[in-house]
Amino acid sequence: FMNIKKKKKEVKQLGIDIDDEKIKLLEKYYELLIIWNEKMNLTAITEKKDVYLKHFYDSLTICKVIDLNKEDSFCDIGTGAGFPGIVIKIFFPHLKMTLIDSLNKRIEFLRVVCEKLDLTNVSLVHGRAEEFAKENRDSFDVVTARAVSSINVLLEYAMPIVKINKYFIAMRGIDDSESGSNALKLLNSKIVKKECFNLPYENSSRCIILVKKLSTTILKYPRKFSEIKKYPL
Repeated sequence: FMNIKKKKKEVKQLGIDIDDEKIKLLEKYYELLIIWNEKMNLTAITEKKDVYLKHFYDSLTICKVIDLNKEDSFCDIGTGAGFPGIVIKIFFPHLKMTLIDSLNKRIEFLRVVCEKLDLTNVSLVHGRAEEFAKENRDSFDVVTARAVSSINVLLEYAMPIVKINKYFIAMRGIDDSESGSNALKLLNSKIVKKECFNLPYENSSRCIILVKKLSTTILKYPRKFSEIKKYPL
């Protein structure tokens, strides 16, 4: 996967332009990830080819369900080491990007990444998604979360901050959309597209679920973290 020509081909098949400048930024990002990973746990995946496939390429597969050129604002909940948010920002620099994580050390890392990669218009938020939602309802064109929590829990975190008629995208390892049906109803939203596929080369399964917000989320959602955990929708 590290072969540059191949890398470009895979990304182009997603309908994304990749040039040498973007490859340079990914190289820098990879270096920072490895340096910081020695100080704190950012990722268990450190082999270069694996990071490119399972983090960088994987982040871009979101484009299978949406054209990000047509959107303005993007929020990545529980961004961790910046996947997919930072990768998306590299390829779609016009997006106003917000990255949320509950661990301040990760936010510090992301601050350094944005500085070294010269990424502008990125808001880094240290906090919990349900707290952030109180002040930021109906704020984003696209909200995403990658491989954290079950889908019904994610929907409650995400839908309140999505603009009406805009989207939440769940990036999953498996298709667990069935378990979200009650949450979808309560949160006035519906699944409009779903892409399930295997990653190239190593074939692990992925499922990307595009959810549209149909009308305002009632104010009682999201509930407190303890309630969401104890009584998921």
